[in-house]
Amino acid sequence: MKHFSYLVSVLLAGSVLSLAISAQPAQAQVAYGSYVGVGPTVGLSDGVQVGGVLAFRYKLLESPISFRAQALVGQSTAVVPTVSYDLPLNWQTDAYLGAGLVFAGGDTPSPVGNKISFALQPGIDYMVPNSNTVLFGNAIIAFDAYRNGGGTAVSLQGGVGLRF
Repeated sequence: MKHFSYLVSVLLAGSVLSLAISAQPAQAQVAYGSYVGVGPTVGLSDGVQVGGVLAFRYKLLESPISFRAQALVGQSTAVVPTVSYDLPLNWQTDAYLGAGLVFAGGDTPSPVGNKISFALQPGIDYMVPNSNTVLFGNAIIAFDAYRNGGGTAVSLQGGVGLRF
């Protein structure tokens, strides 16, 4: 009987150790959820220009890729579609880097220029726990964004969205 209790304790300890060795650590995944949101935008190039932004994100499930689009309305309007690579920081937060185009036209510059140009979009999305609310913030850096003289345009956006 003495050996039986020793055998049970060895088997139990071995089972626990086996589970501990084979267990994989939990890893954060990209925050799921597509959303549409609104907020302010501030163009920092060619003078400060304040306006509004309508933001859209479509998240590809089980992939760190999202399709995004933003309409920036200031003195003129620009539409900026991008494809982003999303990097999870924790269960609710993604940092991302997008690349795309700025579609802007007219004589009056939008917050990101007044001609079609290449753009980079670094940003962050935060999914508010236990709700369908998203807080977002990003920058748009448009290269060769102005008809008269080229130059880089930079704008900052932020806002609140509704996840779907």
